[in-house]
Amino acid sequence: MVLLSTVPALAQSLNVAKLIGTVPLAVALGGGAFALLALILFRRLKRDRLAAERDSAAQVASLRALLDEYEALLAGGREVTLLWSETGGSPRILGTVAELVPAGRRPEAVLDFASWTTDTQAKLLSGAVEGLRVHGRSFETSLKTRDGRLVRAAGWVLGGGVAIRLRLEDEPQAATPAAPAAPTTVPEIDLRPLADALSLPAWVRGRDGRLSHANPAYGTLVASLGRASGQGALVDLVTPPGAERSGRCQLGPAGAFAWQEVDIGGQRLGLLTPERRDMPAPGADPAGGHLGGIIDALATPIAIFSSRRELIQFNRAYADLWGLDPDWLRTGPDERTILDRLRTESLLPAEPDYHGWRARHLESYTLKTARESDPWHLPDGRTLQVIAAPAGGRGGVIYVFEDITAQLNLRSINRALLDVQRSTLNALTEAVAVFGTNGRLTLSNPQFETMWSLSLRELGPNPHIDRIAEASTRGLPEDGPSLWRDLKRGIIDLTPARTDTSGRVSRSDGRLLDYNLVRLPDGQTMMTFLDVTESANYSRLLKEHNDALVTADRLKDAFVQNVSYELRSPLTDIIGFAHLLASEEFGPLNARQRAYTDYIQASSVTLGVLIDNILDLATVDAGIAQLRTEPQDIRQLVEKARAGLAATFPEIDGERAIALELDIPLGLPPLVADGTRLVQVLYNLLSSAARFSEKGGRVRLSAEARGGRVVFIVEDEGPGPTEEMRAALSGGEDLSARQRGAGLGLAIVRSFVHLHGGTVSMEAREPRGTRVVVNLPQTAAMAGAAE
Repeated sequence: MVLLSTVPALAQSLNVAKLIGTVPLAVALGGGAFALLALILFRRLKRDRLAAERDSAAQVASLRALLDEYEALLAGGREVTLLWSETGGSPRILGTVAELVPAGRRPEAVLDFASWTTDTQAKLLSGAVEGLRVHGRSFETSLKTRDGRLVRAAGWVLGGGVAIRLRLEDEPQAATPAAPAAPTTVPEIDLRPLADALSLPAWVRGRDGRLSHANPAYGTLVASLGRASGQGALVDLVTPPGAERSGRCQLGPAGAFAWQEVDIGGQRLGLLTPERRDMPAPGADPAGGHLGGIIDALATPIAIFSSRRELIQFNRAYADLWGLDPDWLRTGPDERTILDRLRTESLLPAEPDYHGWRARHLESYTLKTARESDPWHLPDGRTLQVIAAPAGGRGGVIYVFEDITAQLNLRSINRALLDVQRSTLNALTEAVAVFGTNGRLTLSNPQFETMWSLSLRELGPNPHIDRIAEASTRGLPEDGPSLWRDLKRGIIDLTPARTDTSGRVSRSDGRLLDYNLVRLPDGQTMMTFLDVTESANYSRLLKEHNDALVTADRLKDAFVQNVSYELRSPLTDIIGFAHLLASEEFGPLNARQRAYTDYIQASSVTLGVLIDNILDLATVDAGIAQLRTEPQDIRQLVEKARAGLAATFPEIDGERAIALELDIPLGLPPLVADGTRLVQVLYNLLSSAARFSEKGGRVRLSAEARGGRVVFIVEDEGPGPTEEMRAALSGGEDLSARQRGAGLGLAIVRSFVHLHGGTVSMEAREPRGTRVVVNLPQTAAMAGAAE
């Protein structure tokens, strides 16, 4: 019993011992597997990292190459590009700076704007650059270099940095329109509505000191004095002596008047005020209330400062222009205080040397005549023209501020349009010339000079048409002046009923020019010339070639028909005598003689087929071939084609020329077609297959119906399709291919199949041979449409 009880315990201890013994082996195997997986994963990660590094290196190289190409492109043009990065510092300079800076200077010299442009424009450009870099305001303007060339400057924000492009523009031609020049005189302000709105006598005096307008009250006063003059002339009741702008005058029965004139924009607005006992002392403003109302009614900002630079008069427009408090302005602040306040609020132009700019501005107090300052380009994008004029004999200055932003934008748009028009005009292949009503040239393009061998620079600006006619003798001494005399009649025709005309000029140098005279709305005449010599020659050659081709085609058709009919007559005799010999009516024939007569008959049949093909092909080429469609039995068509093939390739000496296999299933639907033409198609395909097959070779003809169409397939075991055979079926064969025999029959196949509205294709068989597939419509409707 004790032994039996100890056996299970012993067995259990043995199993535990075995399990403990396998633990190290399992741990070792697990560690090895983990190491192997880690190695595989590490190698894969390393391979992916190397591939990513190669891709990154390739992309970096591509981007560097692209960057080099862009920099080379920028460096090769006639412009200089300055690039400031968002980190600041010195800009990158791309382009040819030698176009702008003096020779021998470093590229960085282009940043010294004053070295290649005028001081005034250099300051304007510096202010625009500062506004771009500090406030991000884009700009576009035109500058003049010190040697008179035009430079187009444009600046814009580029990512976190900015870019400036300086492009040297081509000088405009003498005869091309130029951009309107900047005004050199102080612009006039229309003061007539203000004078008419006053109840007291008022007038406007022009720049020449003469009266240019008077209000109704002034006219009534003149009439009451009996001093009206004829012919619409204005009577000047007050003639200021010298530089006086105020005083008193006695006007007869009307009494004494105090008068005063105020300079506004180069003109003077005057006012008469009746003198009273409570009139202010001399030197005071007897009409100050009225003048203040006049100035305040103006929409143009005006400010008047005394000789001590104190503001003594301004209008609402001036306060609104700068956003200043009118109550503060009425305290009469010093102009320097006003300028400093405007600069603090970033309302004045950005000037690097503000104190120097202010000092130059304050020189207005020493002026003797009106002066127009350089434009003020304000930070908010507006541009002001400031006109300064002396306020009178007691000193002081009057400022008139004119907002010319819209004017500059319009001028810029106009200049851009002129540039586009000039570029478009110069790019035309036609020669263009515009003549005014006085017969002078106002506009032209380089093609006009080249076409007529002219030098407009030598003729001067706006030459007369007579001078152009004389100058044309240089290139066309024979008929140049006479041609221009004829053209002149159309140019100087000023009759109201004149219309646009056109014509062609044949010059002595062999050139043909088509011209057009177009009447412009402003009375000018635009003339365009187009050299059509080459196109006219091409047209003449094409017409001659076409006439020759038509004649050759007509001769070819006549020749083919004549030759075909002439060949048919002797062929009939040959066929008749061959049949006569084969009938043994004149005696029996031995084997060789019978073989010869078989050859004669077969060749005669072949020659007859060739003649028929020639006639049919000529008919198709002439476009007069017609189909006679009717229901056809496909098996009968195939049988006729087989009979024709047997006659062409008979058994000679008991040997068959080819082994023809037919696969025509029963129950094929009837085919609506021209039976004669289809027999020719099948015969030519079988004949071509037999001709290119070895003696006794197998040729197979099959037919089947497919979805409303009938398909014929001809297969042989010959060497395969040639290029001539493919060209014949595709319509690209030449005359030599037809003359070699195979092309003629296949051309007939292609023509008749297309007439039936079908298709034909050729392909090579494996391992050798040719397969031709003819696909025809089964219904008569498609066949009729093909006719």
